[in-house]
Amino acid sequence: MKYVVMISHGEFAPGLRSAVFMMTGPKDEVLCTNLRADMSADEFQENFRKLVEPIKAGEDQVILLCDILGGSPMTKSLEVLSERNLLDTAIVLTGMNMPMAMTAVIMKDAMDDRDALTAAILSESQNAVSEFKAIAEEAADDDI
Repeated sequence: MKYVVMISHGEFAPGLRSAVFMMTGPKDEVLCTNLRADMSADEFQENFRKLVEPIKAGEDQVILLCDILGGSPMTKSLEVLSERNLLDTAIVLTGMNMPMAMTAVIMKDAMDDRDALTAAILSESQNAVSEFKAIAEEAADDDI
């Protein structure tokens, strides 16, 4: 089974998981945990360890979505994945956003090629970052 695991500082990962479930419905293989302000990095790591306990090395794959590169949630999660022999087959992506999470959840079972899946997730994530310009502003600019 392929698991999507979202991790973050604050309430970002639980909120994003909730938003994804609004679009896809609840899925047992979509997990999340977060580093709260009142929690140490070691407490986060223990929560992450318990979260991924059912994931089996050699059978399952983890798609780890992180809020920022190099943050405590990411580094502590990578340590656990390494301990559990899950890191070599994991896909680890940072800069988590809604299109990234949606694509990971929807496409994970449709694509067996790890590199193609990674490219699809990153492409959707990056293409979603844009500036919105109102049509009224463009029309006003054309009138000048």
